[in-house]
Amino acid sequence: MGPDAVLDSAYSWRRLALSLAIAVIGNAGMWASILVLPDMQAEFGLARSDASLPYTFTMFGYAFGNLLIGRIVDRFGVTVALSAAALTIAAGFSLAASTGSFWLVCLLQLVIGLGTAASFGPLVADVSLWFLKRRGIAVGIAASGNYLSGAIWPVLLAGVLAEGGWRAAYLALAAISLAGMIPLALFLRRRLPLEAVAISDAASAARARATGIPPLTLMLMLGLAGVACCVAMSMPQVHIVSLCIDLGYGPAAGGQMLSLMLVGGVASRIASGFIADRLGGVRTLLIGSVLQGLALLLYLPSDALTSLYVVSLVFGLSQGGIVPSYAVIVREYMPAREAGSRTGFVIMGTILGMALGGWMSGWIYDVTGSYHWAFLNGIAWNVLNIAIMVTVLLRGRPRAVPA
Repeated sequence: MGPDAVLDSAYSWRRLALSLAIAVIGNAGMWASILVLPDMQAEFGLARSDASLPYTFTMFGYAFGNLLIGRIVDRFGVTVALSAAALTIAAGFSLAASTGSFWLVCLLQLVIGLGTAASFGPLVADVSLWFLKRRGIAVGIAASGNYLSGAIWPVLLAGVLAEGGWRAAYLALAAISLAGMIPLALFLRRRLPLEAVAISDAASAARARATGIPPLTLMLMLGLAGVACCVAMSMPQVHIVSLCIDLGYGPAAGGQMLSLMLVGGVASRIASGFIADRLGGVRTLLIGSVLQGLALLLYLPSDALTSLYVVSLVFGLSQGGIVPSYAVIVREYMPAREAGSRTGFVIMGTILGMALGGWMSGWIYDVTGSYHWAFLNGIAWNVLNIAIMVTVLLRGRPRAVPA
């Protein structure tokens, strides 16, 4: 098989299928603390805000893990990174299930988040190495594992939670992480041939030269854009349940709207992958960002139950493909040997944006007594994201050569 035939090959697609399975298993750590929040709150006698702290610690670990583990992938390969992550996740879940200290649980959630990160940005970066013509759809499918994990594990663990509580669920996740992630990761030991790397890097280098933006500057721009887009994205995702309670519709309606966002997000990630293969990552990200801004605008006049369901679905269909597009852009403009660390940095920015935006929207609500200004704040951050990506797009256009 020639070096160009390795990219987008049958093996590439088999590797993608294995990566998706790993992502579904590995990303359980991101959703576990949400799933067990009521049980943990009752056992430790916590206020709702305190019971949410394990999720906050998880997201901080998740953000930093994308950067750290991305570097490990670049140096040692994805199999080593995923195996170490599985051991980390299993240890975190097992120790959390056996402790009687809530604050120790929070610290262990930081560890769980750190290991869980291997199944998002670093894994997506590895998938992107094996594709050129179909890189967009491959990245979109791999990134969908995060949302699919959030949809699957609450159903699979419902019986365990009902019978044994949150500690039994955590022990089950520890065992599943070891039994599922490590054997699957062993099938990903093959490294991309250097000749195929050269072909892919040649295309990336040509795009990077066209922009005239230094790689470090471009990475920082993408990181800032990631923060901005996800500050906007977090407003509905984090506060939709609270919004529904304020409007008198109850938490169940808000939970259903969040599920609609996740389902729409999966569809959006796959559709955006097809679009990225035709238009490129920058244009695809711009399309998603513009649609996300329009969806946020639609929330402003929407207070009827039906309209909120519709707008939530529209929002999910709009925003799902934005984050994977950053991974596509990194590979379009940066070399393969830096894919893990560069992608990890940008994904870290998106996660920090989610954390910042969730807190910021709550603070604005406390000050104003309404989510109206919180939505406007999200729209403003979304405009910043669009402005950065328009700059990258315009800098990458061919320039007329003077006679």
